[in-house]
Amino acid sequence: MKHQAYQPILITDASRSQDDQLNSRQKRYVLMMGIRVACLVVGAILVGAKAPLLWLWLPLCGIGMVFIPWLAVLLANDRPPKEQHRLANKLHRRPETPPMALPAEEHPHKVIDAEP
Repeated sequence: MKHQAYQPILITDASRSQDDQLNSRQKRYVLMMGIRVACLVVGAILVGAKAPLLWLWLPLCGIGMVFIPWLAVLLANDRPPKEQHRLANKLHRRPETPPMALPAEEHPHKVIDAEP
């Protein structure tokens, strides 16, 4: 009988929950859109105050107002990568025993009595 190697499942290998992932993506999106609003306000203040180097600051604010929403949407829709070889995992026949289970002869602390 072929024995499988005992491989414990670590909690640190578990992926984050869907709710946790969604919550962090929403916070990142709101933060980035807040930066966009800040670019708009700073641009309006610079124009109103007729600041020096307006020709430099205004395009930078404009680029921020155009580039940040695009990036915010991309990052908000980003999810962690899926399992590799997803199709191979479906086609691969899984063993009948769970990964944490050991056959009776491999349990060092379990004694099996053969006497009646």
